[in-house]
Formats: sequence, structure tokens, C-alpha cells
Amino acid sequence: MMGWFGDGYGWSGVNALGMGLMMVLVWGSIIALGFWLVARITRTEHSQPSGLESPRATLDRRFAAGEIDAEQYANARRLIESK
Repeated sequence: MMGWFGDGYGWSGVNALGMGLMMVLVWGSIIALGFWLVARITRTEHSQPSGLESPRATLDRRFAAGEIDAEQYANARRLIESK
């Protein structure tokens, strides 16, 4: 009766290894999902990237911010509208 169940590394050993791997995969997935949810919730959304801003909108924004004066604004607006 001593060797009735073999050396202990039969199907039960494979089953334990498989269950261990499944546990790592499940917990890894839960942790990854948690990180993804936190990143998704805390992300700040930008309505429109500045690279996609039209030339007229850029000109208006710069004039409103005081970066250019009225004369520069008028000259630049004429150039933009002439194209």
C-alpha cells in the first residue's frame, strides 16, 4: 500500500499547477482592471487638441490673450481670408 498513489506528481500535481496558474491569471486580471478603471476615471479630457485648431481660431485666441495687437490681428486676418 505504500506506493498506491504513485509519487505524488501525477494528475493531482498537474491539477494543482493549473489551479495556481489560474489563480495568478484571475488576480492579475482583477488588478489590471482596477488600474485601467482608475486611469479611465481620472483622465482629463481635452475638447480639441491645439494642433487641430483652425488658423482663424488660433488668431482669435492670440488676440484675446493679448499676444498680438489690433493691427497685427487685422493684417493676419486679411492674409488668412485671402487664401
